[in-house]
Amino acid sequence: MENKKLHGENRRKALIEWLKEATQPLPGQLLAKRARVSRQVIVQDMSILKAKEAPILATPQGYIYLKDRKTEQRTRVIALKHPPDKMTDELYIFVDHGITVLDVTVEHPVYGEMTGTLHLSSRQDVDRFCQKMSATNAPLLSTLTDGVHLHRVAFEREEQLEAALEILGKEGFLL
Repeated sequence: MENKKLHGENRRKALIEWLKEATQPLPGQLLAKRARVSRQVIVQDMSILKAKEAPILATPQGYIYLKDRKTEQRTRVIALKHPPDKMTDELYIFVDHGITVLDVTVEHPVYGEMTGTLHLSSRQDVDRFCQKMSATNAPLLSTLTDGVHLHRVAFEREEQLEAALEILGKEGFLL
């Protein structure tokens, strides 16, 4: 199936299967190579699939198919404030406690809430995210709000979050 160019609905079916089988996010470039199309075609396909309510999440690491999870994951929104050079430290605190940083949200005075998907669950994820931010010279969303931002995080045990919040508080990151 990977030896010839995939077209239309067949390609989108293959994308869903590849994402379902994946154990980690799949970058658009890899999916484009497998389907023998451009990355832009993959972006368009993902938009079509999402419009058809396929549970696909775009993250900085690639696309994820959101499988039904039976684990008892809880989520919480945490308000934080710090300068841009403290971003890595803040994210490490979360992931070092087994917490996944799902997204970041800022409240823009004109656009309202602006949210960026992160889905960071390890130091490796954080490092890749930071490298991508540096390589693209993209500003953090929190630079629009003088460092104020919200993270929606996922965790399994309340103790994980409590321990992370204690350190975030000591570092002066909690708002």
